[in-house]
Amino acid sequence: MNREQRFQDSLPAMAPDLVAAQGPDEHWRVMSLSPALAAWLGIAVSEAVGEGVDRLFPRAKPMLSDLAAEAADRDLTLNDLRVRFEDQEPAWMMVDVQPGGLTPDFRGRTVAFAFRAPTDSERHAVEMFHGMVGAGPLTREIFRKIGLYGPTGASVVITGETGAGKELVARALHECSPRASGPYVAVNCSAISEELLESELFGHEKGAFTGAVRTHRGRFERAHGGTLFLDEIGDMPLHTQSKLLRVLEEGVVERVGAEEGKSVNVRIVCATNVPLEQAVGQGRFRSDLYHRLSVLRIHLPPLRERVEDIPPLITHFLRIFSKKYDRTIHRLTPEAVALLQSYLWPGNIRELRNVIERIFIETPGDVIGAKAFREWIQERQHFATGNRQGQRSTPSPLIPPYPLASEQVLLAPPEPSAGKELSPLSHHTARKSTCPAELDAEEIRRAFKAADGNITAAARLLGVHRATLYRYLDKLDLSRHDLEN
Repeated sequence: MNREQRFQDSLPAMAPDLVAAQGPDEHWRVMSLSPALAAWLGIAVSEAVGEGVDRLFPRAKPMLSDLAAEAADRDLTLNDLRVRFEDQEPAWMMVDVQPGGLTPDFRGRTVAFAFRAPTDSERHAVEMFHGMVGAGPLTREIFRKIGLYGPTGASVVITGETGAGKELVARALHECSPRASGPYVAVNCSAISEELLESELFGHEKGAFTGAVRTHRGRFERAHGGTLFLDEIGDMPLHTQSKLLRVLEEGVVERVGAEEGKSVNVRIVCATNVPLEQAVGQGRFRSDLYHRLSVLRIHLPPLRERVEDIPPLITHFLRIFSKKYDRTIHRLTPEAVALLQSYLWPGNIRELRNVIERIFIETPGDVIGAKAFREWIQERQHFATGNRQGQRSTPSPLIPPYPLASEQVLLAPPEPSAGKELSPLSHHTARKSTCPAELDAEEIRRAFKAADGNITAAARLLGVHRATLYRYLDKLDLSRHDLEN
């Protein structure tokens, strides 16, 4: 019997595993914890009571406090949510969140969490959602929020790194809304010059300025009855922001050079890869516009935080390119998939798609192995080395940790140098599967710090499975506190 099954069998039937309360300070704190959940966390029940939920589950994704607030705000039970716990085994669980009414002193709200291990079908399920593909809990949470927010008419701000798929989310919000039969219009605020952006958004009359040889309908008018997606909203000039705010408040757009306004009915969806709060603090973004736009928010985690999505994304892209190039490549070998899951993907899903297309074109057979990525890896190494000339040597997200433990050595690791920090091409990543891992406390500590406290990433840097790293932590009697000091 595996650990997941033992945990599932030990949960009390029909009883909550965690009851949390939100007090006047709006923080969610533990009221009660089941013995089974306490044992899973490795703490005593008495230690947990009164503790902040997010302090008890610091690496839960999505955060349990966010799920608690949503269930309480909507007074609705959230069923079968996938939540990942990065530093625990099993790594992710199915969670139900049920609102529980007021606290005994009537000063706060309560929610109850019920945990269970996923079934085999749930564990391997891949979800397709409006052109997006995902298998992990973070991506499923995004899909759930799109389904929740889409039917509303409220403005949505989508945040995330470049290449994470913000426009796909915006289009999905449109397709899930009552406006789906209306137009979907997108504009990149950073791709249009400051002088032309206002005309592009609001339109202009013939002769309004030099070069205005005809009347131009702006994006707002073209999106009437539908959705307007404003990408990179944080780069919009301040004077354009003022006019945008007026349109949003009055529902009337006035073309440049026009004497009368025109009513428009448009839902606004925005995207940004920079924190709007920071832009407001720096005076680059109007605070009143920020509050007007950020009614709802969807954050797209970077691909490196949702490695479970990489295999289904690979399969999805192989299907696309098989159709595009009229030949079929069926799959990547397990070693090749593991290689791609070990890379940190600074360009996110867009970069993954480009890499798969390149290797698809270069591969004559119907299966792609890890060796096919040799040239791409060398390019990443040269690029990362060039970026770090004259700088302190640090692990770079641009160097895949290669060769793999299960693959023969294709690229020789660099010569060790005195005092050099752990890098993704340390000798541990070149370890063959026939050689057992031999780790010491100092190596683990260096990897832990290089990975910013992420056990999974530290295991990747060391070239071992996360379970192996946990065994060494037990063997060496190392706790998280020991690693952080």
